[in-house]
Amino acid sequence: MTGPGPVDDDRGCLVMVLAVPLILLTLVSACFCWTALTIRPSGVWDDDAYAGIVPACVMSAGAAAATVAVWVVPAVRRVLGWGWVVPALVPGVVAGVRWATGG
Repeated sequence: MTGPGPVDDDRGCLVMVLAVPLILLTLVSACFCWTALTIRPSGVWDDDAYAGIVPACVMSAGAAAATVAVWVVPAVRRVLGWGWVVPALVPGVVAGVRWATGG
C-alpha cells in the first residue's frame, strides 16, 4: 500500500528562527528600561538626567511595540504564543510608567 509520506513538521526550526527577533527586541527593551530606571536625577534642577530618562523610556517602549508588531504577523502568531510577547511588554510598560511619572 502506498500513500503520502509522513508530514515533515518544521515547526521546531520555525520557532527558533522566528524567536530570534523577538528575543533581541526583548533584550533591547529590557536594557533601555534598566537604563531609564537607574538614572537618578540629583534634584528637580537636573535637566540632563531627565533628558536621559526620556529617550531611554522611548526606546524601551518602542522596542516593546516593535515586538508586538512582529508578533501580529499571522505567520508568526500561529507559531509563537503570547508567552513570547509578554516579556518584552513588561519592561515597555514599566518604562512607559517611568516616562509618564516624569522620572
